[in-house]
Amino acid sequence: MPERMKFLLCTLLVLGACSSTPPVDPVADDPDTTPQDQVADFDSSFSAVVGIFANVPEDARTAALLGTRRQGSGVVIDNDGLVLTIGYLILEAEEVIVVGPEGKQIPAQLVAYDHTTGLGLVRARKPPQGSALRLGDSKTLSQGDPVLAVSFDGRNPVVAAKVVSRRPFAGSWEYLQENAIFTIPPHHEYGGAALINSDGELVGIGSLLVNDAIIGERPVIGNMFVPVEDLKPILAALIKKGRRNDPVPPWLGIYTDEAEGRVYITRLAESGPGEDAGLKRGDIIIGVDGKRVGTMIDYLRKIRKQGKAGSEIALDILPYGSHDLTINKISVKSVDRHDWLQLH
Repeated sequence: MPERMKFLLCTLLVLGACSSTPPVDPVADDPDTTPQDQVADFDSSFSAVVGIFANVPEDARTAALLGTRRQGSGVVIDNDGLVLTIGYLILEAEEVIVVGPEGKQIPAQLVAYDHTTGLGLVRARKPPQGSALRLGDSKTLSQGDPVLAVSFDGRNPVVAAKVVSRRPFAGSWEYLQENAIFTIPPHHEYGGAALINSDGELVGIGSLLVNDAIIGERPVIGNMFVPVEDLKPILAALIKKGRRNDPVPPWLGIYTDEAEGRVYITRLAESGPGEDAGLKRGDIIIGVDGKRVGTMIDYLRKIRKQGKAGSEIALDILPYGSHDLTINKISVKSVDRHDWLQLH
């Protein structure tokens, strides 16, 4: 294990890694345990972080946006080679390769993708060398807690960080995470990276680099992680049938952004429900079923209250370029995004 990494870990364990709380002496509770022993435990945890390489067909629905060659990290979570990662790395992939800590390339099978959480699962045909990482309790993770963000590769694969916020996050692709984990400083190889707590447990999977890790007047660059708590209730269904059980939230194929209290359409999925309903780029979404919306979080919450995938969703639309400020009532027949994608 590199000496620099050991230094980071000792800093995390003994000083609390940027925490404002008083330092904790790990030897105080157990005189037979030393920081070096705990570093060894973390070294075992690091062996569970693997590389993910995916090839996606050029005609895949997500190819233009996410590319056909994707790479990032994943985390082995059982002894049979099951790997948890961020879903966009493997979405619509026809080939997935897992690279273990020893550098060996192992073909993997796509197990599941879940749009609601954003998580994905693959299974290596042969378990990589190293230990599986146990799932921790991400519900107890709170502001100020020290964590490690760990990727398989990159200039700085281990970043000693702290949690700076737990709050809802809305993504332009109809993604709503109610209890996202935000950390600083940023890990730039964030895709599928492991977020590890001070007990050496997996508590989050890296999703994004954001400029609002802390809400304020100035941008604060950090990462958004998906809490592993979201995986636990659906894990069995994902393994068994590749998707979550009903009910599945409705999907409209509408990409949005927000500004000055308005939610507007930035893009429409080709042949998606929104496009089929006649919506256009630049249209402003004033409300859902007659109820005003002003943020993407509010908009997505109201969409989900309309029912599950397959429901008719009533949108109040101010058309792009409208001069008479007429609000159009447009009904969109939602679908399950899982069915719209070209999954292999």
